[in-house]
Amino acid sequence: MTLNFHPSLPVLRKLVEDGCFHSQFVTGTSNGGLTAHPGGDRWRWESRIFGGAYDHAPADERPVYGALNFRRKSVGAAPRFGSAHFRLTEDVLARTTFCYPDSHFEPSAFGVASRMALIAMAEADDRDALDDYIEAQVHGPVRLDRDVAALVLDPSHRGTVVEAEAHRLPCPIEWHAGFRLTIDRLRRYPDYRGREYVDLAAEIAVDGRLDPRILGMADGHDPQALKKVWHYLARFGSPREESVPGSAGPCCS
Repeated sequence: MTLNFHPSLPVLRKLVEDGCFHSQFVTGTSNGGLTAHPGGDRWRWESRIFGGAYDHAPADERPVYGALNFRRKSVGAAPRFGSAHFRLTEDVLARTTFCYPDSHFEPSAFGVASRMALIAMAEADDRDALDDYIEAQVHGPVRLDRDVAALVLDPSHRGTVVEAEAHRLPCPIEWHAGFRLTIDRLRRYPDYRGREYVDLAAEIAVDGRLDPRILGMADGHDPQALKKVWHYLARFGSPREESVPGSAGPCCS
């Protein structure tokens, strides 16, 4: 299983300080929708899925969201949520539930590691590449010194302050093949997220290309607009070789 996120310096520093990966209910931030509050969509989806079990729970006791890497992607199971990911240890599977599709679609198909039909459903489906994941909900704290096998970063962060800060975490650092996208290629898909985001991408690009480091340095822009640019990079700039042997876990065997 993987937890995808964008490794900004504030995020990494908070991870170093806390030693845990927290949900949106604690951090107040997300690379998806910002609805983790009483009565919000994320609160409502959790209430529906778990029969109200978390309705009155403290924020730090709510589940942490990730995805099952059944396609064994080197960039993590759900890159729409970030260029980096924590790869979790096998032991975490015992306290994880799964659904397909994502909980914001209000799914009716659920499972646990020892009993599920979600992989076959996902493999038979025809979704956009950024929506092609089985959502995972990890119950209980995700400790970086115990529950994380590795932090996997984009190679654009090699030799940067992001790498230096990441090495302060109590887990190994690995590198995936890297997201890269030229503006010429991006312009072929103006309707994917919208022409305004193509124009913004061209403004942000360095020497006619984008990567996670370049996008992370784009200050002064609406974060929601930058998220749409990231969707372009994640969708059309992902590496061709993505297989990670053995990363899907025992429930996929």
